[in-house]
Amino acid sequence: MLQATPTLRRVAIDPLTRVEGHGKVTLLLDEAGHVRQARLHIVEFRGFEKFIEGRPYWEVPVMVQRLCGICPVSHHLAASKALDLVVGAVPVTASADKLRRLMHYGQVLQSHALHFFHLASPDLLFGFDSEVARRNIVGVAAAHPEIARQGVLLRRFGQEVIRATAGKRVHGTGSVPGGVNRHLAPADRDALRAELPQMKAWAVDAVALARRLYAQDPALHDGFGTTAANMLSLVRADGALDLYDGVIRARDAAGAILFDGASDQGWRDLIAEAVRPWTYMKFPYLRSLGPELGWYRVGPLARIQNCDFIPSPLAEAQRRAFVAGGVVHAPLAYHRARMIELLHCVEVIETLLADPDLIDGERMAGGPRRRSGIGMIEAPRGTLIHHYEVGDDDLVTMCNLVVSTTHNNQAMNEAVLAVARQYIDGRTLTEGLLNRIEVAIRAYDPCLSCATHALGQMALEVTLVDAEGAVVDRRTRQP
Repeated sequence: MLQATPTLRRVAIDPLTRVEGHGKVTLLLDEAGHVRQARLHIVEFRGFEKFIEGRPYWEVPVMVQRLCGICPVSHHLAASKALDLVVGAVPVTASADKLRRLMHYGQVLQSHALHFFHLASPDLLFGFDSEVARRNIVGVAAAHPEIARQGVLLRRFGQEVIRATAGKRVHGTGSVPGGVNRHLAPADRDALRAELPQMKAWAVDAVALARRLYAQDPALHDGFGTTAANMLSLVRADGALDLYDGVIRARDAAGAILFDGASDQGWRDLIAEAVRPWTYMKFPYLRSLGPELGWYRVGPLARIQNCDFIPSPLAEAQRRAFVAGGVVHAPLAYHRARMIELLHCVEVIETLLADPDLIDGERMAGGPRRRSGIGMIEAPRGTLIHHYEVGDDDLVTMCNLVVSTTHNNQAMNEAVLAVARQYIDGRTLTEGLLNRIEVAIRAYDPCLSCATHALGQMALEVTLVDAEGAVVDRRTRQP
């Protein structure tokens, strides 16, 4: 590992902005300003995997939501799916399955709207070098009021879907091990259906906006931080995009299938996790390829290329146009892929709201108990894995969470290095140049709070400072 020395200058972007959670980037530059090293660091540690241990299993779907206020439903449902196995509810009832799906597609819709319109659009609309004070949702609202309005109201609609199915917009309680604890109220169903035509029109507009921004400078979008990567996601048994359930499929960087039809219960046979001393985020990789070649990409950019088709007509037409030129690896293409998924979510919500099983039907199932369960789901940012072991006393004895941002860890680091070498190498540093590194990270829509876990002994640095601010002593521990 390179260290800052008299001949190597350290530059830090701390904190990263317009992302969920706390992180930083460090660059090591030589005397000529050439990039020798670029790394993304996750600097917070929350330890959910440890303090879930010892809790009754039925508390877990609510507890794990506290990992994040943006994608709590993803953790809520992944935990519920894992614990369905523990209580023998496989499969859950038709009503429970459809209510959970409705909740989840509302979650993906609101998260995608939040990221694209609030966090990413300022860079895309104003430019990477634009005035810092303007690069935010307030600036977008001033310069593009209709775009900002549509983004806010699309997110609000997704949040209303969550409220109607989970009980609250954030940290709801609707899903439980074995099923759900409520039906959809007819009044909520009717209110949501009344808004659907407008939401669908705005979703179509969002895809068009993402395509238009790409068309303004295709060379920038295609060449910005682009690195080839393997891809992984869940797909439906027939190869369709499915954000709630499915089998595991992976493709290589050229688009060839590496494996397909794998059960989520066997994910440990396919994926291993490595740790590094300079971050609290793990590095997953495909076992068959090893840690150097086996890293991969998840999330919208992987999902719409990994599936064979999207099972909703408007989004499928957009997917076909997206993949017409071959495999896409550009990080900025995440934004267009994300809006295609947003449109798909609206279409799925429309179909689900017409289903009478949401209003009536059995909510809970059960069967022979098991000691362990694994739940996988496609969260807004990519594949999410929850794995639990439960004792005979109903207390959790082991918890392992592999979250979407963790899967993308190496891909984000590769993008940071590519952008640093492309734009910063040998140049005088400016805020706009450094912002390009943040733009590359934002494209992945990382949820850093969700990803703050470690295996084994963690790296630790303790600094003792006296009353005058002088460093008295410093101790470090490497794993």
